[in-house]
Amino acid sequence: MFNIGAPELLLIFIIALIVLGPQKLPDLARTLGKVVGEFKKATDELKANLNKDIQSSIDEENHLPSKKHSPLEKDLPEPKLEPEKKEQIPPEEKT
Repeated sequence: MFNIGAPELLLIFIIALIVLGPQKLPDLARTLGKVVGEFKKATDELKANLNKDIQSSIDEENHLPSKKHSPLEKDLPEPKLEPEKKEQIPPEEKT
């Protein structure tokens, strides 16, 4: 992740030991370990939630009708309209 090898880690530890002293260093390491653990737990939980949401979205897409199979308006046959037939009423005869 940070490309820190064993020599670099040892150098950081020695500098921390000199700066903080032997009494505070274990407390700092313990606190740092808890912070890193909580961060990792939170990122794992976030990844799990994202994967769950993505999978549910994929499942929903698979259950919806595909647009490839739904007819488009231009593919539908046009309705055939017959002209209206008007009934011819015979004219009334004058008497």
